[in-house]
Amino acid sequence: MKRRNFVKNVSLASVAAPFVLKDINFQAIEKKLFNYSKSAEDRVFVIIRLNGGNDGLNTVIPLDQYDNLMIQRPNVVVPETSILSLTPTLGLHPIMTGMQSMFNNGKLSIVQNVGYPEQNRSHFRSMDIWSTGMLDINETRGWLGRQFDNDYPNYPEDYPNATYPDPFAISMGYEVSATCQGLMANFSQALEDPFAAVNLLSSTVVNDGTYFGSHMEYLSTLIDQTNSYGAQINAAANAGNTLSTLYDANNPIAVQLRYVAQMISGGLKTKVYILNINGFDTHNAQVSSTDTTAGEHANLLKTLSDAVTAFQNDLQLLGLENRVAGMTFSEFGRQIASNASDGTDHGDAAPLFLFGSCINSGVIGPNPTIGSTVVDQAGVPMQIDFRDIYASILKDWFEVPMADIQPLFEQTVTFYQVLGACNLRVEDEEFERNRILVFPNPATSASSVRFDAQNEWVKIEVYDLTGRSVALVFDGNIEQGTHTIPFELHDLQAGEYIVFVQKESGSQQTKLVKVK
Repeated sequence: MKRRNFVKNVSLASVAAPFVLKDINFQAIEKKLFNYSKSAEDRVFVIIRLNGGNDGLNTVIPLDQYDNLMIQRPNVVVPETSILSLTPTLGLHPIMTGMQSMFNNGKLSIVQNVGYPEQNRSHFRSMDIWSTGMLDINETRGWLGRQFDNDYPNYPEDYPNATYPDPFAISMGYEVSATCQGLMANFSQALEDPFAAVNLLSSTVVNDGTYFGSHMEYLSTLIDQTNSYGAQINAAANAGNTLSTLYDANNPIAVQLRYVAQMISGGLKTKVYILNINGFDTHNAQVSSTDTTAGEHANLLKTLSDAVTAFQNDLQLLGLENRVAGMTFSEFGRQIASNASDGTDHGDAAPLFLFGSCINSGVIGPNPTIGSTVVDQAGVPMQIDFRDIYASILKDWFEVPMADIQPLFEQTVTFYQVLGACNLRVEDEEFERNRILVFPNPATSASSVRFDAQNEWVKIEVYDLTGRSVALVFDGNIEQGTHTIPFELHDLQAGEYIVFVQKESGSQQTKLVKVK
């Protein structure tokens, strides 16, 4: 996941053959043989952890099992007439109207019956397993931490630096996420408010070769790193913007997701953001005693649904949808049968959500089967291993080679198509006509160019209408296929610009983009 700089300062040399673009003479550019860096380098992944063990059967409700749900959990099950329909056999809790709309618009998918073998129902141990992506009790690194270690093996020494000035991950709140724990340090930066300047007291420490000296030097390194990252975060937040009016200031996760959108739009190159919602350990008062559509669990699901809906709306308005995807997870589900306290107890598998415009939308996995009788304390059996979802995200979203993914996990990985090509919908027709597409257009802070190429050198530049090059988007070799490369527009004034794609095969294409 090594980050690519989209706009590079490179020397340009002209050759003899000129070409004409909108009555402006340009000189053909001599190709430079840079290694192609993948479009995945600009992608962001958001993880929302539902702490406590979410009741999946009251979140994503199998309508074809409803009669037996009424037998097993009559005091907590949502009335059938209130369930929000997703498919003929599946529905959502009635409070999750925002996520229902996202599903209908192809921006939400559901992975069913997710867990791991021989589920541990301890909050602490199960969360350790989900964070590390390993059943091995001796594993201390997080699943993302192991991948970060592979990419940046010297971390935290010499970070940040000129190439990687931004934190690789951000944990929203006061604690860093165990998912990003590496061998020597955690790759995430804890953050409560990106607008609050970070200025920890630092001092120059000379390692005198003693045990104490080495530890003090390490601590000094982390303090300096925190201050440097804090300055980058603060600058991005102040440079960024949010446009959605759907955020609720009283919804803490909505506030945090708004911060995330602001930092992304401000140019921060952080790859992963981790958020937490507490309160899903609903042993009692999960529902109101007079209305099973209301209560503690409904409030939590509303917090999640409303926040994610506002965030996705913001990404769309900012022109960032194709760069950001997200996932929710919880350490386990709840038992099939409810208890006598209008609640549910620790169970096994549960559904998780994936959201974004680049997901393979729909439902992955069958509905859980609920019998008219169940074994005491039975949970929903696992059918999809959560580690396979992690592996699939690394493959589909960050384009990590499969050969590099398998060693990160102890089981033989099964890959699922969870995050495929970005869904461009109606723009696909324009691309089919012109074989080049700039989207969104008009744009605010970022856009993307989609084009076909052979195994060849490609150069992409942005010009103003006077013929002056204002940004170099990409310059290097690219493999055969259709490619989507994002580029930023922060430094450009409002107006019209030309995106010019030059290829080694001789084709030269242009497309107009408006910056608002």
